[in-house]
Amino acid sequence: MSADSLAELRRRAAEWIEADPDPDTATELAELVRRCDAADTGERERAVAELQDRFSGPLEFGTAGLRGHLGAGEHRMNRAVVIRAAAGLQQYLADVLGPDRPPVVVIGYDARYGSHAFAQDTADVIAAAGGRALLLPEPLPTPVLAFALRHLQADAGVMVTASHNPPQDNGYKVYLGGRVVTDAGQGAQIVPPHDAEIARRIAEAPRAVDIPRAVDIPRAPVAAGEAGGSTETVEATIAEDYLDRAVGTQPPPAEQAELQIVYTPLHGVGGRLTTRALRAAGFTRVHLVAEQAEPDPDFPTTPFPNPEEPGALDLAIDAANRTGADLVIANDPDADRCSIAIPDEDSESTWRQLTGDEVGVLLGAEAATRLTEQVTEQRSVLANSIVSSRLLAAVAAAHGIEHHATLTGFKWISRVPNLAYGYEEALGYCTDPEAVRDKDGISAAVALARLAAQAKAAGGTLRSRLDELAIRYGVHHTAPVTIRVEDLARIPRLMDHLRQAPPTSLAGSAVVRTQDLNTPGEELPPTDALVFETESRDRVIVRPSGTEPKLKCYLEVIEAVAGPDRLAEAKESARQRMEALRADVSAALSLG
Repeated sequence: MSADSLAELRRRAAEWIEADPDPDTATELAELVRRCDAADTGERERAVAELQDRFSGPLEFGTAGLRGHLGAGEHRMNRAVVIRAAAGLQQYLADVLGPDRPPVVVIGYDARYGSHAFAQDTADVIAAAGGRALLLPEPLPTPVLAFALRHLQADAGVMVTASHNPPQDNGYKVYLGGRVVTDAGQGAQIVPPHDAEIARRIAEAPRAVDIPRAVDIPRAPVAAGEAGGSTETVEATIAEDYLDRAVGTQPPPAEQAELQIVYTPLHGVGGRLTTRALRAAGFTRVHLVAEQAEPDPDFPTTPFPNPEEPGALDLAIDAANRTGADLVIANDPDADRCSIAIPDEDSESTWRQLTGDEVGVLLGAEAATRLTEQVTEQRSVLANSIVSSRLLAAVAAAHGIEHHATLTGFKWISRVPNLAYGYEEALGYCTDPEAVRDKDGISAAVALARLAAQAKAAGGTLRSRLDELAIRYGVHHTAPVTIRVEDLARIPRLMDHLRQAPPTSLAGSAVVRTQDLNTPGEELPPTDALVFETESRDRVIVRPSGTEPKLKCYLEVIEAVAGPDRLAEAKESARQRMEALRADVSAALSLG
């Protein structure tokens, strides 16, 4: 790095330190600047590289809100960044609602490092600007915040969480509702153009130290109150109200007490509420994985606390083997995702974690059956993201129910008009859109436990239910291929390569349809993704991850089943074709 470039970095760091309201991050940044003069060459180079990264540009605010590493600097999650984000959100709400309608914002937070401070700063900024800030009373799951937004009729919601990211990260999700969004997206996460409008106002916000914060306003628990210039703590009964909705009011069937469950919150904030929900639903034999039961921002037993990651459920499966459990349930740290594992019927000691598509269609098939039994004039819709399996669409068609495929993310799924159920393959399920317009790992856990109990009482299993669906609709075998990158510039190069030289055949079958979703269409807004479909009905979708440095590929093979006695044959054929498909996709990406 040139002397001039380093001097510019030092100047920007000094300005940041001067405007940082947090003495801890200001001190951290000052120490990093000091290390740029270290005598040791290696230490000095590492410090300069770190300083460059921290000032490589503002942390981008988009449809996922904010997410990044904790630390000082504009490209990190810290109080200064959050205070300016809150100011931008407040200004956007004020501009939409007008001067005589102060916004109401409900704010939740998880147990990660910095979460409570970020939530409190947000509340103080909203209140100081004349809004009414409703702060949830303790670290709670994301679905509770999404529920509170609609339950309290707030205009916006903020959830401070990095979901399933590693311990060094935190994030900031924004929802809109109330008087700001009044259509089917009321209560869902932001989508364009809201994200760009909020981002513009964040960019225009003053320095964090110059933004007023209502730090001295008294805070008292309230259930409701008049809007305008207050920061209040929502009554603890908000969690009870959420549980009542997630569990329902009907007495649980007796067979539910027979199901034995092992549950893990993966060191997150879902443990207490999910176990209470399961027990309230009649599941009295719930074993909580002790090593992962309490919130811990270090995630000591699973440094990447995503239930999708290999090994994340190992402790739960060990406990299931010891206790003779029927079902393993896991939430991610903010409990908006849910994963399950079932006994592998080919072995007494092994378990099989179901894919998000398998869980999604189990819940979707149950929803379809329920909807066809209801007598109502209300049009109902089932939905899933485009990267999820096509099986739910087949189930919906067979039941005469409308189906929609949306862009990836619950910000799109949950705003489908007349949605009755929606899911995405990344372990997200929306079972009650009227109450929670987001993925909800707690209500999904209850619904899946009920399905398992019903299957057991009827002499079957969740696997046998999946087999029934395969026999009727064909084997839908899905699998991911993920390319992690160190250099983010490699991702657009890979996408450009696929656009310029798309595959002409996959798994021995000609590619008969190529779709570039960057091109505006009638059904979906533009997005950076490519779709390849073959003559054999195999499908590959390739897109950059929205939250992590990787390219994600979603593979699906469909194999018809000639009859119950030919299911094993169809599964093996699908497996072999999937292996060939995976190899071809990996080869195509390696060329880029």
